[in-house]
Amino acid sequence: MKKIITTQNAPAPIGPYNQAVLSGNTLYISGQIPIDPKTGSLIDGDIQKETKQSMENLKAILHEAGMTFENVVKSTIFIKDMNQFSEINAVYATYFDADTAPARETVEVANLPKFVNVEISMIAVL
Repeated sequence: MKKIITTQNAPAPIGPYNQAVLSGNTLYISGQIPIDPKTGSLIDGDIQKETKQSMENLKAILHEAGMTFENVVKSTIFIKDMNQFSEINAVYATYFDADTAPARETVEVANLPKFVNVEISMIAVL
């Protein structure tokens, strides 16, 4: 059985998908881009601010599901420019303890929704 997780503290989906789906004890969070859920505006021009907004959107969804970043077992980061990896990684690292950080891959892509520079998805377990 699956349960749809939705919060107004993260951006509404921009397509036919949900913010997250809880199946059993596993939460699958859709990729989050740097949209401020309060204003609906894109955060752009500063990759660290963009990454922080994406992570805050993920945090809100985790919270809605009764979880934290400690529950995350896997994340995927999609970026438009691998030269920004270290700046993205610096922000991402502030959300995890290095000893218990999740598995992860970072992939450079040609484009992302709304032509943003970063998108992050996660899988978490209870």
